Amino acid sequence: MTIGDISPKKERKSRRSKHVVDEKAPLLPKRQDEAGGYDEFNGASFTGAVFNLSTTIVGAGIMALPATMKVLGLILGIAMIVFMAFLTDASIEFLLRFSRAGKSTSYGGLMGDAFGKYGRIFLQVCVLVNNIGVLIVYMIIIAYDGLLFYVGDVLSGTSSSGVHHAGVLEGWLGEHWWNGRTFVLIVTTLGIFSPLACFKRIDSLRFTSALSVALAVVFLVITVGIAIIKLISGTVMMPRLLPDVTDLTSFWKLFTTVPVLVTAYICHYNVHSIDNELEDSTQIRPVVRTALALCSTVYIMTSFFGFLLFGDATMDDVLANFDTNLGIPYSSLLNDAVRVSYAAHLMLVFPIVFYPLRLNMDGLLFPYSRPLAQSNTRFACITAGLIAVIFLGANFIPSIWDAFQFTGATAAVCLGFIFPAAVTLR
Repeated sequence: MTIGDISPKKERKSRRSKHVVDEKAPLLPKRQDEAGGYDEFNGASFTGAVFNLSTTIVGAGIMALPATMKVLGLILGIAMIVFMAFLTDASIEFLLRFSRAGKSTSYGGLMGDAFGKYGRIFLQVCVLVNNIGVLIVYMIIIAYDGLLFYVGDVLSGTSSSGVHHAGVLEGWLGEHWWNGRTFVLIVTTLGIFSPLACFKRIDSLRFTSALSVALAVVFLVITVGIAIIKLISGTVMMPRLLPDVTDLTSFWKLFTTVPVLVTAYICHYNVHSIDNELEDSTQIRPVVRTALALCSTVYIMTSFFGFLLFGDATMDDVLANFDTNLGIPYSSLLNDAVRVSYAAHLMLVFPIVFYPLRLNMDGLLFPYSRPLAQSNTRFACITAGLIAVIFLGANFIPSIWDAFQFTGATAAVCLGFIFPAAVTLR
């Protein structure tokens, strides 16, 4: 044995390496489990982190992307999706770089370091506005578009003009009182949202996140399959490659796609939570890039094949196009499969978006209290209060456009791009 053999090895930046042997250290670890006891959680895995971040990214915006192809054309539309992915990667890199420099462990902490108390409060208010609005939208989509009946108002603000379109539950079981909007939301909230919202670690949602991504892929596979069948049969034509700009009005219409593309990649409020739980803290950059690559692939394929399938008839929410006869065998069954898979996908996205909402609400109301995970009473009260607010909003807001146009034009763009740029300039 040589001296080199007993020299200290290079330290690995992992959660395990942070535990130092100390004769005065307590026998039990300080990390607590979901029940408030102690566990041996040594950090989240790379795969689990990718699924959680991907689920944060892929939400309701995916259904509006085929309509952006109708406005921009395939070439410019796909180029914009790729550009927004790189822009999102750059903005997250800014957040992580300056968080490391200032030893901040949260987005709010980073804003506090850069702009003081009011910067932190402004960030927390934006997360509240954005995430409450998004979760209300998800509830409305699940009750109307996914399970109850479809009114065609996702992102576009269009209405059914008084025409009723039967949805999955009504089509299968007929019209009953328990098919009503309020009852469907009560069952979904108590049976799915509330249990999943009670986890204290975001890594605990890795399996539901993986299932959520799989359901998004199911929607994509069905769309691709239908488009290929109709392309082979010659019933669809190659869609437009470039935007159709004939006058000033059509030129300004190109900019209506910007809010959709911006909203599609907002995930910044969850990056720190995922980073804090990673076993190897150096993996966060590969996690971000892998998630962005996965989501961009899903976005591009959904946009391309959705626009290929429906052409200029593509609606602002492509899910509305699956409310008609597709002109192929088993059309009704495929329509139901698309809508149910999408509704189930959003149900599993809900807890991932809810997690940072609860943390920021707690930081806004109790900025100097002990960590939320260590106070079961505070955790339960904030969770129940926020779910109640979202439930009431979903029942009383008539259209998702009212929520989306406000959050997309204000809080979302601040969280995704204005705040990272401001921190960098600061």
